[in-house]
Amino acid sequence: MSSLFGTDGVRGTANIHPMTPEMALRIGAAVGRYFRNDGSAVHRVVIGKDTRLSGYMFENALTAGLTSTGMNVLLLGPVPTPAVGLLTRSMRADLGVMISASHNPAHDNGIKFFGPDGFKLSDEVEDDIEALVASGVDLAPAEEIGRAKRIDDSRFRYIERVKSSFPRRMRLDGLKVVIDCANGAAHHVAPMTLWELGADVIPMGVAPNGLNINEGCGSTHPQSAAEMVVAHGAHVGICLDGDADRVILIDEKGQVGDGDQFMALMAARWAEEDRLKGRALVATVMSNLGLENFLNGRGLRLERTSVGDRYVVERMRQGGFNLGGEQSGHIVMTDHATTGDGLMAGLQFLAEMVRSERPASELLHQFEQVPQLLKNVRFEAGQQPLDAAQVQAAIKQAEADLSGGGRLLIRKSGTEPLVRVMAEHEDATLMERSVDSVVAAVTEAVGG
Repeated sequence: MSSLFGTDGVRGTANIHPMTPEMALRIGAAVGRYFRNDGSAVHRVVIGKDTRLSGYMFENALTAGLTSTGMNVLLLGPVPTPAVGLLTRSMRADLGVMISASHNPAHDNGIKFFGPDGFKLSDEVEDDIEALVASGVDLAPAEEIGRAKRIDDSRFRYIERVKSSFPRRMRLDGLKVVIDCANGAAHHVAPMTLWELGADVIPMGVAPNGLNINEGCGSTHPQSAAEMVVAHGAHVGICLDGDADRVILIDEKGQVGDGDQFMALMAARWAEEDRLKGRALVATVMSNLGLENFLNGRGLRLERTSVGDRYVVERMRQGGFNLGGEQSGHIVMTDHATTGDGLMAGLQFLAEMVRSERPASELLHQFEQVPQLLKNVRFEAGQQPLDAAQVQAAIKQAEADLSGGGRLLIRKSGTEPLVRVMAEHEDATLMERSVDSVVAAVTEAVGG
């Protein structure tokens, strides 16, 4: 993996390297030059963004870089990340760009890229683009500089595409739904979509001001939505993140269900209908062992990948699978979309509620989770805590302690300077002791 690109594009604090307007300009020029190498006469790129204040700055910088290499830019404005994937393909663009730091706080921002097929770029393509960023590119002659144009109906194109994934003759009449849009990119499209399908909509997180995205709301902070579900007697709550590519669901009792429970529901349902390609679900190493046991008990497989929804999608495409996702709420249904789509996943859950006539609390409890514990240790730039001898020794001992009845996972975050220490085991006391021993070793290694 390149050093500029993380698990989901380029990301960091706005106005601090690499998320500066100067770097965005260079990235725009580099990616523009890369996608102009096919020799065609017309080149087009679509750019979407979430509601962060810094989005204006990066939108302009990227536009300048892209047009400087002859790319024509179509500006979508605030739209969910999956909308960029869908519109890149439907508008026959060479490239799609989403300006968002997803679930991160407002002071962060990021840049994600989609190829002409609507799927996120591979590590190999990102490495090639990073080389162009480092070396610089030849700019287009003055007469070949690109143009920029705003697309006013991008939100409505996306709404229609999302609704097309919902059963044609089904409506949501009588369902009271809390929809938390995290003051992000879906603040307009999500409530409207649900309303058009007949739901009684209770919106929250729909007043973005550039600084409040993901602040105490959305998929990473579902408590407020859970309280709203109970207070209004709603049937279900749907929590999106800032760019609406992930979803966390809340049942009518205010209990939060994660992506693993939802994927178990959909995998079992699709398998019953002979719709689950390869009879397998693709998920990451973070998904609970309980999910794997649930699938195995039904003659289905769990294919695990590295963390990051684009690795899930890559494996799905390689194996011809059509359902995958992450415990954190990225749900990928390649029959309908090219990347995780929180709103689309939420609609699939509502459709199952209507079809089965069962409450959300039953549908979100498909299996008993194996006890799981995740702790993070922050480190400074340049530090390599996992290389320290005491850390490696602690990991080896923890793996031995947990062997047979669980597992240990140690990894660096792809979006933040964190070491993530995760373990699962039926013996919760043993699990916690093992995690704490590794955390203590990592903390000592970073001078904490």
